[in-house]
Amino acid sequence: MEPENVTQLLADAQRGVPDAGRRLIDAVHSALRTMAALKMDAERPGHTLQPTALVNEAWLRLLGSEGRLEDRAHFFGAAAKAMERVLVDHARKKRALKRDGKGDRVSLHDLEVASPIGDFDVFAIHDAVEALEQERPDLAALVRYRYFVGLTLEQIVEIEGSSLATLKRRWTFARAWLYERLGD
Repeated sequence: MEPENVTQLLADAQRGVPDAGRRLIDAVHSALRTMAALKMDAERPGHTLQPTALVNEAWLRLLGSEGRLEDRAHFFGAAAKAMERVLVDHARKKRALKRDGKGDRVSLHDLEVASPIGDFDVFAIHDAVEALEQERPDLAALVRYRYFVGLTLEQIVEIEGSSLATLKRRWTFARAWLYERLGD
């Protein structure tokens, strides 16, 4: 789907155009499902959250959010953030069920960061992204797309409309920032 179409559907839905909400769901559902499937494929075997459940829960959170979604990039950024919250909440619930309280481990391999200390739990990644958002919201969104959604740089270029070279520079900086933050 072209970026203008999602942007137009968002505007139509917010203006109350009949059937615009359903058309928006139809237009973005497969993209969100693909994003969720990519992320869930990278999770450990036996993960109990399924891609469709991740999309549905993220969609409900998007509907319940107070903010206005302006365009395609803003919509998918909000969707990535909603998926992150769903995954973190899911990990919290699982950790609460465990007596030792250790939580799930996740790999930085998806982030392409060479880490001498190995894996971090999902909470450490989430906390780091929250801190990064205070300094650089654009980089935090990029990390959410890459880590919590599992998108490639090419897919993010398609969503954001920026150049691949610019995105690669931002990604290099974001990885270095995360490496430093998580390595402490």
